[in-house]
Amino acid sequence: MSLLIKNATIVNATKKSSSEKDILIEKGVIAKIGKSIKADGMKIIDAKGKYVLPGLIDLHVHLREPGREDRETIESGSKAAAKGGFTTVVCMPNTNPVIDNCMIVEAISKESKRVGLINIIPAGAITKGQKGEELSDMFELKKAGCLAVTEDGKSVSNSGLMRYAMEYCKMVGLVVMDHCQDHNLLGSGVMNEGDISTELGLKGDPGVSETIVVARDIELARYLDSSIHLQHISLARSISLIRGAKKEGIKVTAEVCPHHFTLTEEAVRTFDTSTKVNPPLRTKEDVAAIKKALKDGTVDCISTDHAPHTYEDKESDFDHAPFGMIGLETALGLVVTELVNQKVLSWPQVVEKMSAAPARILGLVNKGKIEEGADADIVIIAPETEWEFKKEEIVSKSKNSPFIGRKLMGLVETTICGGKVVY
Repeated sequence: MSLLIKNATIVNATKKSSSEKDILIEKGVIAKIGKSIKADGMKIIDAKGKYVLPGLIDLHVHLREPGREDRETIESGSKAAAKGGFTTVVCMPNTNPVIDNCMIVEAISKESKRVGLINIIPAGAITKGQKGEELSDMFELKKAGCLAVTEDGKSVSNSGLMRYAMEYCKMVGLVVMDHCQDHNLLGSGVMNEGDISTELGLKGDPGVSETIVVARDIELARYLDSSIHLQHISLARSISLIRGAKKEGIKVTAEVCPHHFTLTEEAVRTFDTSTKVNPPLRTKEDVAAIKKALKDGTVDCISTDHAPHTYEDKESDFDHAPFGMIGLETALGLVVTELVNQKVLSWPQVVEKMSAAPARILGLVNKGKIEEGADADIVIIAPETEWEFKKEEIVSKSKNSPFIGRKLMGLVETTICGGKVVY
């Protein structure tokens, strides 16, 4: 099917176009970009006054299938992603059963194709069953379609095993992602350790539980001349370690989540279990450090860590409720509201953090850009439109978000994946 987007202000990671252009899409690919392209018998989308970006790419999403389809499914998660402007997501392996073999990877890929909305890339588990004892078969996972492995939900505590994982992944061409948290230090912490946790009578997660693993992973990457991607970084000290590593030329990339640059530990005072996330919401100094790191390039990308839970899951006391909040439908709005409108990031930098850099990290050479020959994964945004995140309009199966009722800027109007309008 052919599709023509007229009057587009194109935003790539390199620049925002100074004049409006047309984009012709044929057979799932951007066939031509230019002025006044003729449209005979094809669908036309008028993007006048809108920004046209490459489809967003999320390196960190929980789709819960297989095993917890009451929280989210591949289909409902795909719909939430498309509504949020995402055309490619990497789904985490801490499902039931764990994504640690080719059969589960192939089943997820098959269901993703059946749903047919966005690109879903399964991440394999670093260890079998995520038990931290024996490495998964990295060659098998890569052959089945994984581009990355992670133990997300926890870190590989055995440093020797983590070394072997990084060595095998370097050989086979898999991205190693790590949830940086020492669970022996975390213990039963449910929020940031400090004055507020003491005041609220909640057990704290000390920041050193994150930084000690960040430092270890950086040292392993240095020693092995290998690469490491650090997931959902939350602390100023972690940022400092990453900045230093990059200056030394160590192959480290890092992501942050919107809730970690929009909320602080003060939000936990409400005892709203949607504010219980892992790693926890930190201090205003940490939020400021994350924003600075996004601006100066220390942090490579923005991921959601979309973590759906049922109402019953979260309707518990703070100590016993599960960690996580949904994020696919609010990510772009929060970025525009908190970063673009506050002059932290420009629109090209948004594309870099949410599309171009994730594509580079995964090795997706035809994604993350709007140019002739690239995949026709595109999102059309009304940058000046204000909208409210309403519970009744959430398309994810779960509603666990502290942002419900919040007004945001930057509305996703159309999402196109592989040349097909999916939202």
